[in-house]
Amino acid sequence: MIEVAGLSKTFVTGSGRQRRVVPAVRAVSWKAADGAITGLLGPNGAGKTTTVEILSTLTEPDRGRARVAGHDVVAEPAMVRRAIMLTGQHVALDEMLTGYENLVMFGRLQGLRKSAAQARAHELLGEFDLEHAAARRVGTYSGGMRRRVDIACGLVVRPEVVFLDEPTTGLDPRSRQAIWELVTKFKDAGIATLLTTQYLEEADALSDRIIVIDHGTIVAEGTADDLKERTGGTVCEIVPSDPADVRAIADALGALLPEASRAAITPESDRVSMPAPDGPDTLSAALVRLNAADIRLADIALRRPSLDDVFLALTGQHVPHEVVS
Repeated sequence: MIEVAGLSKTFVTGSGRQRRVVPAVRAVSWKAADGAITGLLGPNGAGKTTTVEILSTLTEPDRGRARVAGHDVVAEPAMVRRAIMLTGQHVALDEMLTGYENLVMFGRLQGLRKSAAQARAHELLGEFDLEHAAARRVGTYSGGMRRRVDIACGLVVRPEVVFLDEPTTGLDPRSRQAIWELVTKFKDAGIATLLTTQYLEEADALSDRIIVIDHGTIVAEGTADDLKERTGGTVCEIVPSDPADVRAIADALGALLPEASRAAITPESDRVSMPAPDGPDTLSAALVRLNAADIRLADIALRRPSLDDVFLALTGQHVPHEVVS
């Protein structure tokens, strides 16, 4: 349903001697099947949003090709737009109109007759639990309600492919859970979904397949379990009684703590995570060093790697909590 082959995009910034050519996407290739949820993950500026913009015909690639729902994004942009739904990082609604009026307007813009647009609006308001707010202006809605109406507008005519570019950014946990349930419904309906997200647990919970992109290049792809196995299988997590001792832990561990794990420690860190290739033996060696340094611990344990560990291993950095790529 989505086919990408050798896709590249660069941007030029500045002028004269300050002119710089910045590669955003570098010859990436991948495919997404019908009904599959593909997570596109990477650090800030990795090229995720640029990829979505190319696939949704908002910008053209410099090289390579991409097909969405069987249509070339450059040669057949109008056909691609008819087949997709795009929800970006910012809600695109008329805040002076009610939720119902926004839905009817989108239906009319997509060619539905007035009666059909009105019927579809009522149907979607029910599906998205917004009937109680149908007659209220969208400008009075909460963030979660606005996001639900935004997605509902994209579903007035059933799309073949859905692009969700960080759809839950800024939402409270309850609203995020509602969006998660909607994404699952896309899969059940056989709609191919491309999801970019700043929440690692979101990708872990929803994605059938994950593509990790860094500096415009694909550095890994596979299921969440596949990617976690690539980090070495087991992680040793050390939590000090006093968060101020995190740096002391790093010093005491010495050569046991890889440089990538050491570089990931920030002033806000309250724990140290590191690969434990020897499992219990690694944990025991860490305990010996920490006891010798007289560092009191709240917890030390072995656990399976998380997607955050995957990013650390593959890109040398944690994915930031606020991503605008």
